[in-house]
Amino acid sequence: MSATAVDLAPDEAEDRTADGTPVRDLLERAVTEVRAPDVVLAVSRAGRRTLVGGGSAPPRAAREEARYELGSLSKTFTVLLLAELARDGVLGLDDPLAAHLPDLPLPHPYARRITLRHLATHTSGLPRVPRDLVAGAVLRPYTNSYARYDTGRLLRAFAQTRTRHAPGSRWHYSNLGIALLGPAMEHATGTDYGTLLAGRVLAPLGLDSTTTGPGGGLAAVGYRTDGRTPLPPTDMAAFTAAGGVRSTPADLLRYAEAHLWPGGTASEAALRDVQVPQLRRGLGHRNTHTLTWYHHPAPGGPLLFHAGATFGQQTFLGFHPATGTAVAGCATRHDRGCRIVKTAYALLYRLCGEPRVTP
Repeated sequence: MSATAVDLAPDEAEDRTADGTPVRDLLERAVTEVRAPDVVLAVSRAGRRTLVGGGSAPPRAAREEARYELGSLSKTFTVLLLAELARDGVLGLDDPLAAHLPDLPLPHPYARRITLRHLATHTSGLPRVPRDLVAGAVLRPYTNSYARYDTGRLLRAFAQTRTRHAPGSRWHYSNLGIALLGPAMEHATGTDYGTLLAGRVLAPLGLDSTTTGPGGGLAAVGYRTDGRTPLPPTDMAAFTAAGGVRSTPADLLRYAEAHLWPGGTASEAALRDVQVPQLRRGLGHRNTHTLTWYHHPAPGGPLLFHAGATFGQQTFLGFHPATGTAVAGCATRHDRGCRIVKTAYALLYRLCGEPRVTP
């Protein structure tokens, strides 16, 4: 497996851990643990960035600059947008979803009790996906049924769905729930989701290589489990808010850095809001969840992270406020053997044990 390193802060001394190990060496070793045609791991410490690319495909420098499909990592962008709109008084986090979908008939009583906060925190009681997507996902795992799912169909599916439990009573991951934030925010602002995200989040944070569509530049190509059969780009259609954002490794680090040091950014209040713990979840309720990030204990303070996947790509982004550390990972393969999420998480946790750094 090949590996190439890029220091994104070439004018400074090489970034090293407390025991003198170059961070680049850690990344080069970690890249070899990931099984995918293209792999990129990137670290930011005190704003100093180091990026390493590799993979089973022939060496190609462009993999470090490619735009990757973020899958469910897109949810963090959507909920940051929601928090921004809430800070501006455009809507409220505890508004009923039904208030922003006023013409939609909702025969099931619990549906009218679902709030925007419930959707953001996966406590709405809604299933992971609408029922009419389940069969296709099982029988045709590499066929993208989302591409034919327009907003009208999404809203009809919601209206016909009976919640699994009372809103706010349990945590249950739901792509359907996050997808519904898209039309809710569109109704509140009169602006489409892509334009909203670009104007209220991406541009203010300087995320020039992050988009909700193919965009310009080089697009990473996902592969089937065999690592050889390429897959077409993933069109998430009405589920774009839940999984349709694309970004480069450098932009992901920039996005994480905004969370690490929100002071002075255009979205300072919202960046802080999305990091506040909201509930406990997992086995024995040992893990915390914020408005959008998973929140795990780590040396010196919690680390926050989210992962995502499409049909042929996987991503990870996590950060540790106590040490000013962020790790991003991207891979062009989606299966249990890929290991990008496990590897990137372990790398972040390893760096959490380093002394505190400041920008």
